[in-house]
Amino acid sequence: MQLKKYDITGKEKGEEAVDDKLLDVPANSQMIKDYLVAKRTNARQWSASTQSRGEVSHTKRKPFAQKGTGNARQGFLGSPQFKGGGRVHAPRPKFDQHVRINRKEKRQAIRHLLGQQIQKSAYILEYKTLDAPQTKTLAKFLDELKISGKRVLFLAQGGEGSAAAHGTLSLSLRNIPRAEFTYLPNVNGEDLALCQELVILDGAVGDLMKTLGGAE
Repeated sequence: MQLKKYDITGKEKGEEAVDDKLLDVPANSQMIKDYLVAKRTNARQWSASTQSRGEVSHTKRKPFAQKGTGNARQGFLGSPQFKGGGRVHAPRPKFDQHVRINRKEKRQAIRHLLGQQIQKSAYILEYKTLDAPQTKTLAKFLDELKISGKRVLFLAQGGEGSAAAHGTLSLSLRNIPRAEFTYLPNVNGEDLALCQELVILDGAVGDLMKTLGGAE
């Protein structure tokens, strides 16, 4: 498979070959689903909390006399039926809600989704470090590739010095709707499943091939 390479202005600079065998990472649909469900579940804080009638700060007096009013008897103004009273069956903090997924299955799912996205639509960006954030430059780059407005994921190599080398690129993409930036070691299956276009920085291609080949 041949991936087209572009510079930051959107000008085509050639092609780069990718071994088709690396893109064909086997994974069944149930494993992909289990991974995505576990990731979204584990992202929840589980911190929603409400007060029961025993916890609300309220007067203990009866709202009115027990008998003689014609109303149903009531014993406590903090009861759920009164304004400001406790809540019934409302959210409470939950603990130990983490969903565990096998590490090898997680890595296999990410590799599969990565390979599928590259086969579907991916580009290589010949990137040189920007001196300052340039949102207009990146917006024009997306326009030239005719992917502006789509959900685009920019993928850069990780490691020491990556933040300094790609910090301006990350800032340049921050104000472009639906454009996201991440490093290869941090990429997750949810981002890959949701993105419509993948832009791979040329410095990350070697590490990407190792990741698809199963090397850690």
